[in-house]
Amino acid sequence: MQDTNLVLGGKDFTSRLIVGTGKYSTNEIMRQAHEESGAEIVTVAVRRVSLPGKGESILDFIDTKRFTLLPNTAGCYTADEAGLGEMVKLEVIGDARTLFPDVQGLLEATKTLAREGFVVMPYTNDDPITAKRLEDAGAACVMPLGAPIGSGLGIRNPYNIKIILETVSVPVIVDAGVGTASDAAIAMELGCDGVLMNTAIAGARDAVAMARAMRLAVEAGRLAYRAGRIGKKLYATASSPLEGLPDWTS
Repeated sequence: MQDTNLVLGGKDFTSRLIVGTGKYSTNEIMRQAHEESGAEIVTVAVRRVSLPGKGESILDFIDTKRFTLLPNTAGCYTADEAGLGEMVKLEVIGDARTLFPDVQGLLEATKTLAREGFVVMPYTNDDPITAKRLEDAGAACVMPLGAPIGSGLGIRNPYNIKIILETVSVPVIVDAGVGTASDAAIAMELGCDGVLMNTAIAGARDAVAMARAMRLAVEAGRLAYRAGRIGKKLYATASSPLEGLPDWTS
């Protein structure tokens, strides 16, 4: 079954899994996990990374010829703080405890950066109205949370995600809340265009193995979505048709 690529900012990506760089036990394990994930886009928090030449940097462990770096404004609490790079994962956080987005600040930053020519990928809540406003503001995609960042709770409100998919025309990438492979598969089965995750891989007992599991889950979920699931029914339906069988009662 031939599939289309994920298109962001005019660039084509065959992988629909985006991975992060934080919380790994070592940079070498991070490098191996990136390889196993099959991802082509890697997020880097711009406020938390050492630049090359300033001691060991995670950038020394990322093959920039292979991976597209996605600067992530994690840690930003105002629109003025958020912005770097042609393609940017935009986070404007409204609360330090929940890490939920500041919707007003997010919309302002999206408008500003999009107007200046940036490919803006905003992390947002799972509100269809906000998603539509972000699209109207110039976002290249919308990235609704599945659950709070780092919580591992999975997709808490699949119905909102489904409504977002029906509301916007830009790609929808679930960002935050994934805990295990089944969560990623569910996001893709809903019809999402991709999944972004960090803690679910970096925090796993075996991060490299989990990265591979996530790769397979995203691929399987996407294939299942495109294959088209059967409808849900209250009662059983025989797996083997009865039509055409001999009538042994006569």
